Amino acid sequence: MRALADIDVVGVVGAGTMGNGIAQVAATAGYEVTMRDIEPEYVERGLDSIDDSLARLDEKGRLDDAPEAIRDRITGTTDLDALAGADVVVEAAVEDLAVKREIFADLDAVTDDDVVLATNTSTLSITAVASATDRASDVVGLHFMNPVPIMDGVEVVVGEHTTDAVVDFAHAFAEDLGKETWEADDKPGFVTNRILMPWINEGVRAYDEGVADKEDIDRGMKLGTNVPMGPLELADHIGLDVVVNASETLYDELGDRYKPAYLLKRKVEAGDLGKKTGRGFYEYE
Repeated sequence: MRALADIDVVGVVGAGTMGNGIAQVAATAGYEVTMRDIEPEYVERGLDSIDDSLARLDEKGRLDDAPEAIRDRITGTTDLDALAGADVVVEAAVEDLAVKREIFADLDAVTDDDVVLATNTSTLSITAVASATDRASDVVGLHFMNPVPIMDGVEVVVGEHTTDAVVDFAHAFAEDLGKETWEADDKPGFVTNRILMPWINEGVRAYDEGVADKEDIDRGMKLGTNVPMGPLELADHIGLDVVVNASETLYDELGDRYKPAYLLKRKVEAGDLGKKTGRGFYEYE
């Protein structure tokens, strides 16, 4: 395993919301970044999102470096072999175990043996992902929160064979990206989603059953518990499809208390996925 001081190039698999966010914070921290996705349009969309995010942060005076300099440290590619030069790789692809296992088998082949391989999964087993490689001891969960450039936290998830040295490295690496960390065992949902998904689903059920209108449900939770967003607002922000997928994964593992709310599933079937589609529980420009 390479020491943190020896890390120059960060590889990121996936250029979507989480992947481009991780690439952005790594580049902001001074690392060279190789961001890979399977289609050129996905890569370009991810780079455009980074440009927009950096411009907003620059307007608010929240960058210590020029946005152009940060952006110049990020290279987009569709070539998996381009990750051969990475000193650490963070995977942020679709939340599908088969897909992630295929990616990790490929990463095991193209990267050096001393490169730590991290997954950004929010619900899937780190151990199951790691078993696709011949170095499960070097695989760890690095669960970034969305939006990555804004949220302070990263969940470090320990697989069955993850070594203490790799866990320590994961904490140190995330902290070097300006994040604070907490640690979870490789149990379904870890800390965040194990608690968050029932909270969101119960908020949706309360709205569907007429306990209060959506604004008052969100207002009540914000004012009553000091959270920054209520459950319906947060679901829109995360993406209703993401909430349903995470809930269904946990439902399969942990039972009825994680069953997705009916109204949540109906909105996903209608294509109203929240902020990213312009409509969820609320409407957005």
